[in-house]
Amino acid sequence: MYTPLIDEMIEKYAYPIVTEESVDAFQSANEHVVLFFTENGNNYPEANDVAVILPELMKLYKDKLVAAVVHRESERPLQRRYRFKGYPALVFLRDGEYLGTISKVRDWKEYIDEFDTLLAAQPSLPPAFDLDNICPGSAPSKAS
Repeated sequence: MYTPLIDEMIEKYAYPIVTEESVDAFQSANEHVVLFFTENGNNYPEANDVAVILPELMKLYKDKLVAAVVHRESERPLQRRYRFKGYPALVFLRDGEYLGTISKVRDWKEYIDEFDTLLAAQPSLPPAFDLDNICPGSAPSKAS
């Protein structure tokens, strides 16, 4: 289902795998949550980088944050729910409410800065999809 490196991360750190059906219960049981959306690690090799980086970040935030991996079959429905554009993605939640997303691979300092910012953020609605960026030409044209 995942790449060998992602499978190893899940097993070594005992990260739960959440589905569309189980994510709400997982969120309810944990105040701060980060959900790791891997997509297909063979198509998105950066997911393997995040599989190495995430456990290191979790060591720094172990008392503040709980991580889970999103089941591959639940990624697209949950992507629609949290409305992020790029993979791999880390979606942050507090008490089940959306805080923000980090997509793609970042450098270490950016991760630290963004983790700190997102953990201090006020919950909000996920961003609206920008159809021009997702499906160019699909949004209605603006009349002049």
